[in-house]
This record gives sequence, structure tokens and C-alpha cells, in this order.
Amino acid sequence: MKLTVLGCYAATPRTFTNPTSQVLEIKNHLFLIDCGEGTQVQLRKYKIKFSRINHIFISHLHGDHFFGLPGLISTFRLLGRDKEMHIYGPKGIKQAITLLLKLGDSWTNYPLVFHELESKESEIVYEDEKVTVRTIPLIHRVYTNGFLFQEKEAPRTLNIEAARKYGVDKSQFIKIKEGVNGLDKFGKTVPNKQLTLDPPAPKSYAFCSDTVYNEGILPIIKDVTVLYHESTFLESESHLCEKTKHATAKQAAQIAHKANASLLVLGHYSTRYRSIELFKKEAKEVFPVVELADDGKEFDFGA
Repeated sequence: MKLTVLGCYAATPRTFTNPTSQVLEIKNHLFLIDCGEGTQVQLRKYKIKFSRINHIFISHLHGDHFFGLPGLISTFRLLGRDKEMHIYGPKGIKQAITLLLKLGDSWTNYPLVFHELESKESEIVYEDEKVTVRTIPLIHRVYTNGFLFQEKEAPRTLNIEAARKYGVDKSQFIKIKEGVNGLDKFGKTVPNKQLTLDPPAPKSYAFCSDTVYNEGILPIIKDVTVLYHESTFLESESHLCEKTKHATAKQAAQIAHKANASLLVLGHYSTRYRSIELFKKEAKEVFPVVELADDGKEFDFGA
């Protein structure tokens, strides 16, 4: 599981910072999460293959989270894309995108599939044999979802040394990998768990931007491997949170602590502050394992 942060600052793009967008690589998928202005430039800068992106998740319809999407869709067309592109986002995203395409007489030459979201309850929006993606309902000024990406548990793997120890014939290996018990050299049953190894623990990634402090998300993200949580403000500006429906770094850390997350990644910083290190300092007063997102930063969470 690997995360590449393309942009992680609030509000407007600057010459040296970009609004929200990131790429999550998980189980051979490349998921694009949010698409602020400049996303396609950042994709090129960090050498992420456009052709590997088939699913785009948009949290909400504020410009710093989706204004880069029309341009990216147009670029896919110019690159000769023919594969389906699936876009998951709030109801209204289809109207917004298709109107621009219509006015510009630039319909895509590939299928554009919209999955419009309007439920206020968590729901699974994508699933295959390896990964599930479900929404995390957030509280912001407009309808907003975070997204929880979860690996499914991998099958157990054959323990060759154990098979040799029990004298299990090679002809049984395929069935053992499928979960069937084995037979030793005397014809006695050997439980499957004694002939196989536990798979790695499934990893998960929760993307939570933008939102006020909201304990309602805790049951959804409990025991998450990595929590990305917005931290627009420091505590000195906490009085702005209710008005803007944003959170502080300390509040993000409180959510991480109560969710029993393994790692907290902070982002969506207001550009009023001189250093993002201040966010980490405040968060670590509550939660010990904190990393700072920054444009172009990569996080490798292991195979």
C-alpha cells in the first residue's frame, strides 16, 4: 500500500503548494482521490501513469477538491483513452462535468461512468476480489464523504517445510492452498492450518477531508492502518472550525487516538501558517505516531 500526495493544502493553489489530490496504490489498483487544480500536472511531475487510473473518488464539490477533474477527463480523451473511467462523487458531479463537455463540444471517446452519492450513511461504493471502498460520511458546508479503502484478507500460503515434515505429497498442494486439509504419509488427516501460513494482516486507508471534529466516523474507521485527516487550523484558530466546518491538528489526533489508528497523516493545511511542522507538534501532544503530508511526498506502507 503506497500513497503519493499530489496536493494537500486548503483553498487556493500557489506556485509552491497545490490543493487536495492524492493517489493510493493498493492491491495493484491506482485510485485517484480528489482532483484539485493542477492534478494532471502533478501526475506528470511524479511520473504516475495516466493509463493506470480507472477509478476517481471525489469527496465534495468545493473547487479545491474537484476543479482539476474536467481538465483531466479532457486530457484522457486527447491521449486516446478507450477504457472506462469510473467517477464516484456527490450528486451533481455528472451534471457539472457533462455540461462543460457539452459546451466545449468535447465528449469523451471513452465510457465515462458516474456513481453519484447522496446517502448520509456509510455504504460500499466499490468492491472486487481484493479491495473494498466505502464512504465515510463527513460534516462540512456541503455534502461530503471521506473514503475507506480496505484490503480483503489474502488466502493462506502453503508452508513447504510443514508439508515435508508431515510427508504430504505434492499432488495435494493445490487443494491445500484452497483450504482443504492434507493427508500425511500414513493417510492421517493434517489440519490445513498446520500446513499453511497466516497471510499478512489486511491494510486499510481512511481519507477524511474536509470535516469538523466528528466522532460519528469512529465505528467506520476503527483500527484503521492509516488515517489521513484534515488539519486546516492550529488550536489558536480553533474558533474558526465551526464556521468553516474544518478541524484542527489536535482534533485530528483525537480522532486517530479514539479510532486506534496505527498512523495519522495530517493535511489540508491553511496557508496562513509559516510552517506545517507546527501541526505535527500539536497533534503529537495527543497521538504519538504522526506524519505530515506535503506535495510530492510518498508514503510506503509495505507490501
